[in-house]
Amino acid sequence: MPPEQAANLFLQVSVACNSAKRNSRSAVAAFSASGVSESVLHELPDGGWDEVIRWAHEDRALGRKATAVSALEVSLLQRVRGRGNARRMLDAMKQNAWIMGFHDLYAPARPTQKAHLPFLSMSEYAAMRRSSDGLPQDPWLRTHFQIGGTVVKIAPYAMTIVGTIAEWSAWTGLIFETSGAVAGALSPVHVSLEQNHAVYVEPNIWVHHRL
Repeated sequence: MPPEQAANLFLQVSVACNSAKRNSRSAVAAFSASGVSESVLHELPDGGWDEVIRWAHEDRALGRKATAVSALEVSLLQRVRGRGNARRMLDAMKQNAWIMGFHDLYAPARPTQKAHLPFLSMSEYAAMRRSSDGLPQDPWLRTHFQIGGTVVKIAPYAMTIVGTIAEWSAWTGLIFETSGAVAGALSPVHVSLEQNHAVYVEPNIWVHHRL
């Protein structure tokens, strides 16, 4: 499709599914969305963010009717963080999906403080709770829970970034000689000097909001 049509597609809603069968997913697309229906909770993609975007494109191309929305991203400048703005954006996303006639919003959530524990598995991290109220220890997961979200499953390879050693050095300003943690990354970067590549596979957590 022409670039302007693709832009409009992802600036309005996003993906969905209309039956339990893998081949009957359906989509519509928007600024933070792509989706799956309640009947296919068991098949939310392990590929998370990356894969749900592909689903959205495929479903729209095949003309499948959308039945749910999947958030893609809420991004805030540092100066406006910590003021409840992320929650406002998530509330707005839910309201927009509801206004458009959807009853389910899914999100491949990226826990904001997981980067402090890059070698801990995402399943272990997702299970961490505050002793005071039993809510998730991670603030972004906690925000989802506070407005009705529930964890569905881990997306073990929600986003994959591959590059040469030189590319990774240019992106990060670091020297890559061995696998290890990188500031801001939720899991280690795997480095192969012999093959001249580094690979980052980021896990996320699928969260469901019933609207």
